Amino acid sequence: MNLGERITRVDSWLLDDVCQPLADRLPERLPALEVGMSFQFGSLLFSAVSIIAVFVLGGMMDFTNMAFNVLVWCLCVTFFIGLSRMRVLVKPGRPNPFRYMLQGVRLVSIPFTLYVLYQASTTPPPFRIAMWFNALSNLVFVVGLYFISCQPRPPKARAREDIWARAHLREVGTG
Repeated sequence: MNLGERITRVDSWLLDDVCQPLADRLPERLPALEVGMSFQFGSLLFSAVSIIAVFVLGGMMDFTNMAFNVLVWCLCVTFFIGLSRMRVLVKPGRPNPFRYMLQGVRLVSIPFTLYVLYQASTTPPPFRIAMWFNALSNLVFVVGLYFISCQPRPPKARAREDIWARAHLREVGTG
């Protein structure tokens, strides 16, 4: 087994054995896709706070880095909007197309998140808070990707009302 197959196996394990059971335990009115999209939105907010914090802590002097960070954030907003528009593809009782469409993004985002967590833990004190917001943003992004990629639950079958069953229950209850 080569490295690529091992990485894919870890991704499948995270998706099937860690996130899918959590998604299955969510309340019926709260699908995993909605939870994942909420995580994605939270990631955008944490990222924006991180960018603003770096800009304020840096003394608002380094405009080129700020412009780059804002452009990267705009790219993340574009990704979020694209996911929002494509959410109609996920239908209960059918395979989730995001499982395969986002596999590359999931695989790449995990090492980035590990690196950002390391970076946040070794950052000098003035920028430590901003970097932890960035690390939290990446962590929330990855969790959101995995929830978005979970299989939706099949629709609940409605119990048929059986006139004879109700009559039988009335007879048993009064007898």
